[in-house]
Amino acid sequence: MIPTSDLHVVETRPLVAPAVLHTDLPLAEGAAETVRAARQRIQHILRGDDPRLLVVVGPCSVHDVAAAQEYADRLLPIRRRLADRLEVVMRVYFEKPRTTVGWKGMINDPHLDGSYDINTGLRRARALLLHLADAGLPAATELLDPVVPQYIADLISWTAIGARTTESQTHREMASGLSMPIGFKNGTDGGVAVAINAMEAAARPHHFLGINRQGHASIVSTTGNPHGHLVLRGGGSGTNFHPEAVAAAARQLQAADLPHRVMVDCSHGNSNKDYRRQGEALEAVAEQVRGGSADVLGVMIESHLVAGNQKLGPDPALLTYGQSITDACIDFDSTETLLETLAAAVAAGRPTPVAAATTL
Repeated sequence: MIPTSDLHVVETRPLVAPAVLHTDLPLAEGAAETVRAARQRIQHILRGDDPRLLVVVGPCSVHDVAAAQEYADRLLPIRRRLADRLEVVMRVYFEKPRTTVGWKGMINDPHLDGSYDINTGLRRARALLLHLADAGLPAATELLDPVVPQYIADLISWTAIGARTTESQTHREMASGLSMPIGFKNGTDGGVAVAINAMEAAARPHHFLGINRQGHASIVSTTGNPHGHLVLRGGGSGTNFHPEAVAAAARQLQAADLPHRVMVDCSHGNSNKDYRRQGEALEAVAEQVRGGSADVLGVMIESHLVAGNQKLGPDPALLTYGQSITDACIDFDSTETLLETLAAAVAAGRPTPVAAATTL
């Protein structure tokens, strides 16, 4: 018989079932409370019931678990110190969408050598998230492959749907069944219409193909996710962190009868892809908050232990510890300064503290 399928497939390997990984790396009660409480606080911020700002901060992508853990150890005391003004959540990104080709993230290629040991990648990702949750530090990520949530979504407090996937029906369906608040980024052209459409779609029930905890192909039925919101990340049309762009986006959301508060991504198009300019975007947001703006709910910052980025070469052992191998990041000291600036703006523009947050 003439073959008509798998003409370009050279290998298939068994994928560990989600239930196996959950059994090997179980979610303890304390870690579950970290996730649950952070999701609830973020929902309150989205609705405007909590005057604080949400801050998603951390490496562009995680490639070294030890460096990510050190970053978390340094971030946690800052989170606690600024908790009455900021809800700080660590950015822990394991999947990277590529414009053409390149390293696709720790889940896809955990050994950084093209071996694509995805089972190990999933295990490392879940183990790191458990470490953070056990320590009391909530985590945020971008979910790219619709199979991955079954392995790690129970440990995620906030999720992004990226600029390249916000228009994807698959990702809108996936988002409709996720259990945490979701930020939809504006398109790479800078327009927000695609993200608004995604918010509307994800808020409604869907039925689609997926897998269950046992790894079996399944028909997934969802209720819809009411906690979607817009993330302004700039784009081909320019930056969109300034007051006029924020207000215009808020008006479009209100016209669509959607939550009007937006998050500002200080990187990507809003920094003109220059990591050192993230501070400019954050300062502009801080000024709006100081002025009493209710349209901004939070910010995203790409940050690591060491500033800049580096190329992934043939020998991962030669990489600089604590420096990104994807987008360039600001260093940790600069990060702390920016978080203090933002907290001071909240104190000036939204003077009602959240007493319960000081116990985090």
